Amino acid sequence: MSVVAHRGASEDAPEHTLAAYRKAIEDGADALECDVRLTADGHLVCVHDRRVNRTSNGRGAVSALELADLASLDFGSWKEESLGSGAFGAEAPDRQGGVFGGEAPDRQNEDPERTSVLTLERLLELVADADRRVELAIETKHPTRWAGQVEERLVELLGRFGYTKPATHADQPSPVRVMSFSARSLHRVRTAAPAIPVVYLMQFLTPRYRDGRLPAGVGIAGPGIRILRAHPEYVAKAHRAGNQVHVWTVNEPDDVVLCQELGVDAVITNRPKQVRMQLGLG
Repeated sequence: MSVVAHRGASEDAPEHTLAAYRKAIEDGADALECDVRLTADGHLVCVHDRRVNRTSNGRGAVSALELADLASLDFGSWKEESLGSGAFGAEAPDRQGGVFGGEAPDRQNEDPERTSVLTLERLLELVADADRRVELAIETKHPTRWAGQVEERLVELLGRFGYTKPATHADQPSPVRVMSFSARSLHRVRTAAPAIPVVYLMQFLTPRYRDGRLPAGVGIAGPGIRILRAHPEYVAKAHRAGNQVHVWTVNEPDDVVLCQELGVDAVITNRPKQVRMQLGLG
């Protein structure tokens, strides 16, 4: 069972920062997961929420800000305040106000790897420089004002790193996959880059896909852990339909055991080191 670091080792470092992803690689994660959004000037950045309010000292929608605007913000100090408070859950919602109440923190002594906004290009460089195979699961966030431009820029960037080419060996699939709750987003990626595997994320198990089938061209199901708790038989159905199952966000030891018993192919977790140790891999 593959262990995927959700927004990096996000229990130990600020989510979506270079420090979180370095820690995940050090912890032995098989893959890294990130969310991407397009800035006003066309850069893909790793930010989960539509707005930057929750994870920075700024305010506003990512899609309305330029990369230079995001680069001036502190994306890490909030983490120190939230330790032990449960302030950043698996799928934390947007918040209305900045976490610093409008006061900019002193940035002179900060570690930029823990506080700076991370571009997808920089994360791809980190993966490429790793001394072992590290996979990357990229989630596109929709709806957004940029719609199909997100997938267009994403495929273009992945092409620059050579990830849009067909795999040279059948037993060595692409190290990059694209995930989304939007079937339309996945269709765009499949049309532009058929060699890139795609994952259909599911918050609820709708009748249409209850038998394990997925949208056309999709070979990986991405159910939330709550779906497996309520419908443990889903994994076997998906496998019978020829699909893999990657489950989010698996942090509790009992849920790790459940996924292992059901034969899940990958678990996406904030705690890659602890999960690997539980599985006897660490």
